[in-house]
Amino acid sequence: MPPTPVVAAIVDGYSTGNFLPAACARLGAQVVHVRSTPEWMTSMLLPTMDDYVADLVFHDEVQIVEELRSHHVGAVFAGQEPGVPLADRLSELMGTAGNGSRLSTARRDKFEMIEVVRAAGLHCADQFKSDDPQSLVDWAASHDDYPVVVKPLSSASTDGVFICDDAEAVRKAAEHVLSARDIFDLPNREALVQSYLDGEEYIVDTVAHDGHRFVCGVWKYEKTLVDGKNIYDKDVLLPADEPPVPELVAYVDEVLKAMNIRFGPTHTEVKMTSKGPALVEIGARLNGNMHPDFHQICLGHNQTDLIALAYLRPDAFLERYGDRVYTRRQPAVVHNAPSRQEGVVRAIDAHVVGEIAALPTVFLPSVKLKPGGRIRPTVDLLTSPLRIFMTGVTQEAILDDYRRIQELKDKVYLL
Repeated sequence: MPPTPVVAAIVDGYSTGNFLPAACARLGAQVVHVRSTPEWMTSMLLPTMDDYVADLVFHDEVQIVEELRSHHVGAVFAGQEPGVPLADRLSELMGTAGNGSRLSTARRDKFEMIEVVRAAGLHCADQFKSDDPQSLVDWAASHDDYPVVVKPLSSASTDGVFICDDAEAVRKAAEHVLSARDIFDLPNREALVQSYLDGEEYIVDTVAHDGHRFVCGVWKYEKTLVDGKNIYDKDVLLPADEPPVPELVAYVDEVLKAMNIRFGPTHTEVKMTSKGPALVEIGARLNGNMHPDFHQICLGHNQTDLIALAYLRPDAFLERYGDRVYTRRQPAVVHNAPSRQEGVVRAIDAHVVGEIAALPTVFLPSVKLKPGGRIRPTVDLLTSPLRIFMTGVTQEAILDDYRRIQELKDKVYLL
């Protein structure tokens, strides 16, 4: 007889968190949604409420725990970055599998995150935080090793991240960050300045149950530096046995231990520097570039179904995936196409979108803007107007189609 279905609570199921309810349903589980804020965070793709049996709004711990128990919730996890601290706390209060709240702040706050990793003896950036631009300028000057990186303490998608070559650039970046709100619509009360980590940057995605992690995939970032901003271009899936993947995985295993992330997903960005791997940041949530059907083709699994399995059928997860590493089935690239266009979108050229979609290695072109929306020059992941999932038998075939996309991408939007 199959086990009794568990009701899962997803905290802040924004963005790719929208894939989680279906993953739970495939295991026979219903889901309730928990909002960590009274108002929706409209800077991200909202959760689809039709996928949930209830939408609960957090006001206080007693209230939300009572509501969760009334729905017989047996698993709690974050749908996206903003929900991580509340998911940590609720799993603690409910007595369900979770990472505990002791290090919740460090799992969101980039300064605290790096300090925890440093205390564990792992290589990482030097850093300083302040609410005063001049103090940030002074630290960079005393550090005397430009470039440095200035960014918010809590955000994502390279939002507000600047690479600064001199004191004036640090000042401008700090003033920008401190006067802005992050992508979760929260004010930046402090800014962070860090030493610049040399080398290539990589993604390491995992899912774990009770410390037994599965490495879902390792991707290499290919970015372009434009006006002090590293603009995403391609995420390239690497074979698991190709250097430096084993070294990156070993480093991330130590980061997971330091951050006490024993359950659920992580999305970790690491640089392979001249001194070895160094953490850029880690999120205790799934990859924002994840697409289940795409990942099934190139990897044979996907992070959302693995999350559901780890929480709802842990024995099956441990048997099939615990302490293992992925196998790349075929080459894959996620291309976040940049744009230098600016204006209001009048229409989408469906013919051009169709031409991109018909390219042999294109799995899915994602057109982010709608008529009436505003397109701006790309400065981060959020302002890239097109995301294109690509996979094929050879990397050369993908790159051929990538080059054709560069000829078509600026014809998608009619301004």
